[in-house]
Amino acid sequence: MTPAINLLKKNGVAHQVLSYAHAPGADSYGGEAASLLGLDPSQVFKTLLAATEKHELLVAIVPVSGSLDLKALAEAAGCRKCEMADPAAAQRATGYLVGGISPLGQKKPHRTFLDESARSLEAVHVSAGRRGLEVALAPDDLVVLTQAAYARIGKPGR
Repeated sequence: MTPAINLLKKNGVAHQVLSYAHAPGADSYGGEAASLLGLDPSQVFKTLLAATEKHELLVAIVPVSGSLDLKALAEAAGCRKCEMADPAAAQRATGYLVGGISPLGQKKPHRTFLDESARSLEAVHVSAGRRGLEVALAPDDLVVLTQAAYARIGKPGR
């Protein structure tokens, strides 16, 4: 079990755990998950960490079919600008390895933003805290457990 799955169980949140054989050379962890699990990439969300100009870490959850709009994240967070966080800092702050960072069960709570597109979905798939492990849950449950805010922070893919 991972801290993410333990948190879901502890809170009695309906969820489904899905696993796949992660290939070490994969260039997109979320894309790999969507492909190997046969899921629509607009329903599989990646968990990214960004840093504000004051070095606050923010969690951004966006569909793997697109990318994070750092300007929109800064606006949602009420800061001047954001940049992607250093991967080592993201791992230290969350307790998870890059490619397996879950928005759930992180070592420390961070302000979290879930892309607005999730609101219309019955379920979203996010990392369960390990490469090759995904969890499906209702977006509103994800918002409650992470104290996230919905925001338009994703950019559609090309």
